[in-house]
Amino acid sequence: MRATTIYGTRDIRVEEVPDAALQEATDVVVRVELACICGSDLWAYRGVAKREGGQRIGHEFLGIVEEVGSEVRSVQAGDRVIAPFVWSDGTCAYCQAGLQTSCRSGGFWGSKGSDGGQGEAVRVPQADGTLVRVPADAPAALLPAFLSLSDVMGTGHHAAMGAGVGPGSTVAVVGDGAVGLCGVLAAKRLGAERIIAMGRHEDRAKIARLFGATDQVSERGEAAIERIKEMTGGLGASAVLECVGTEQSWETAMGIVRDGGRIGYVGVPHEMPGLPLGKLFGRNIAIGGGVAPARAYLPELLADVLAGRIDPGPVFDRTVSLDDVALGYQAMDERTALKVIVQPS
Repeated sequence: MRATTIYGTRDIRVEEVPDAALQEATDVVVRVELACICGSDLWAYRGVAKREGGQRIGHEFLGIVEEVGSEVRSVQAGDRVIAPFVWSDGTCAYCQAGLQTSCRSGGFWGSKGSDGGQGEAVRVPQADGTLVRVPADAPAALLPAFLSLSDVMGTGHHAAMGAGVGPGSTVAVVGDGAVGLCGVLAAKRLGAERIIAMGRHEDRAKIARLFGATDQVSERGEAAIERIKEMTGGLGASAVLECVGTEQSWETAMGIVRDGGRIGYVGVPHEMPGLPLGKLFGRNIAIGGGVAPARAYLPELLADVLAGRIDPGPVFDRTVSLDDVALGYQAMDERTALKVIVQPS
């Protein structure tokens, strides 16, 4: 079968690799219908996060179950399923607590020895604890929305949860990528009264407004901090969603959160200094978040998509074939695309 591999900085290839196949009785094989490129994949593409030459890549996909291990009970051949970005057994203490990303039997797609999501098929370990079945009568038009639940919508929701968003909240979202935009939608879903989206790209601001943003701030750095303080009576936002993971984004988040507020962080940290604990302590700022347990959130978010209460699908603005996946990476790297769907066939 064919799958996406990475060989170094900006060196993405599609190669013939061994067919996905059952190895354990708890496995299934999924034929990939749709996959996508994540902002976190760009860290490897840019050479910041190191990968071995020829390593598989991609961790967001949905597809049809083709083969089923003898111990799998929750899905059967022919089912359409969503795979969160890690696999997990669903039974350990961490999984039972809703923290599947810490599962002792779990792992990340594309890690050494595992299949990546950007390919024609994927071997899924621990299928019963990992996969979420999509109802057979679900409309095909919702496939992009379902695909978003494998990572970015759950990650945006995790940021909102970490920031304590609830009815009446004033929320500011740092980052206008797919996760930040999904954070806007999550804040709206949780009842926020005011949602300030930050970013200078009008196409992304349009999606933010569609998702529920009430205000847009295009300034950056100190100018953005001053603008948001001005908009909030000098106080800042009670809930801040940090969806980037850089030193500048954290400085902005710290500058716009009000005393006694919360920062929910889901941006993958890269080359950052330590948090200023003295400032956090003195201002009673709480920090929550981390890597999102997307599997924990999938059932409730899927129910809302099926009911028409949310539609994260507009975060995808380009589709490429598997053969053209390198062009998808280039488009996201150059910010000419927000989030790219990869269609294997």
